[in-house]
Amino acid sequence: MQIIEYGPPISLADVKRVIEAAETEASTNQWAMVIAVVDGTGHLVALHKMDHAQFGSIAIAQAKAQTAVNFKRPTKVFEEAVAQGGLGLRLLSTQGLCPLEGGIPLLGDGKVIGAIGVSGAQSTQDGQVAMAGARVING
Repeated sequence: MQIIEYGPPISLADVKRVIEAAETEASTNQWAMVIAVVDGTGHLVALHKMDHAQFGSIAIAQAKAQTAVNFKRPTKVFEEAVAQGGLGLRLLSTQGLCPLEGGIPLLGDGKVIGAIGVSGAQSTQDGQVAMAGARVING
């Protein structure tokens, strides 16, 4: 297993590009989303609530981004583990872990420099919008 390191924090210019790409994907599909981007320490850099997005998605988007950066992996991994049941259900007791698709680490030179978290629709749709934003940085 390859160890992924943390790198320098994502720049505000890159955060704006990530959010713009994610919003474009959400708008194209007529989804009202909340998009959160955190730096490599898990601190919020930007939060973007689209018109008519539900208020509950604000905290969820941030939690997805923080989970992705803290555990250096997409939150979809945790959602799948919980869905399998059995030992995967233990994840539900992990403090600070949001096991819902829609959080993706952002990488710079192979290092985690931040993460995007998206909430507002079904988790697969959240993941689709997060991936659109992450592609700007991750390629």
